[in-house]
Amino acid sequence: MKLIALTLFFPLTLFAQEDRLVLLGASYGKNILAICEADGTVIWKHKTGGPKAGNNHTGHHDVQFLTNGNILFHDSWSVTSEITLQKEIVWKHDSKGANVHAFERLGKGDTMIAESGLGRIVHLDQEGKIQKEIPLPKNGRHQTRMVEILPNGHYLACAENPGVVTEYDPAGKIVWEYPTNTRVFGAIRLKNGNTLIASGSGHSILEVTPAKTVVWEMKKKIASTEIKLAWTTDLQELPNGHLVIGNCHAGPDQPQIVELDQNRKVVWTFDDYDLVGNGLASWQILDAGQSAQVRALLAKEK
Repeated sequence: MKLIALTLFFPLTLFAQEDRLVLLGASYGKNILAICEADGTVIWKHKTGGPKAGNNHTGHHDVQFLTNGNILFHDSWSVTSEITLQKEIVWKHDSKGANVHAFERLGKGDTMIAESGLGRIVHLDQEGKIQKEIPLPKNGRHQTRMVEILPNGHYLACAENPGVVTEYDPAGKIVWEYPTNTRVFGAIRLKNGNTLIASGSGHSILEVTPAKTVVWEMKKKIASTEIKLAWTTDLQELPNGHLVIGNCHAGPDQPQIVELDQNRKVVWTFDDYDLVGNGLASWQILDAGQSAQVRALLAKEK
């Protein structure tokens, strides 16, 4: 952890912010699921699957902290698992014949999984039975990366090739799209109705309106800093309006996660190359309530 970088970006008042932990899923040789303090101190970790034949890395393109305190993750291309903080696997689903890059546990206990290759999004019950299936176009869009379910029930999905962010209705009809001409990885719908996009191979972050007007964009580096943008991946909008950006494959001299305030100034970075290496594509900032839940569950083990 590079404390010097943190000191440069932290206003003194920020140290009084609410408690937070960082959930990490790293692959590309590190193959680790971990929960860290904001300063990088590891408080929980789990070694996941290593490289498989024909691959130089495994999954870890998504991760989710669940309301029950468990973690939804994957460490192979097809298997999505739920693990407790006691490291017990309590749910597992094998999407045979598919690469899984995105999933989400839903409010009633069902699980949404985007099955690349098979070209569909499925909703599974706790027994793994398909409750809903949404077919995706067989024109490259079926090879998804980040996918999220929007409040209106639509799906916001990224496809590296043809490099487009697409909003589908519940039947799989395209209702909005934004071409990036890059191997786009991530997109989220902001509270203001705009879409924040991590362009992946485009080494950029941009916010676009429903009319597809670019509000702002950062290319190659974070403005007014020496932070270089590499393969931009995961995104998160915090309750205070701050935006958090994943900076994967950035090398040992750049942070892996960057937080921007409403003025797009850097206020926090996560930088622990020794822990996550060059393959931190998926992570989640846990809020004060989630962090307290993790601490309580870990305290029970002591």
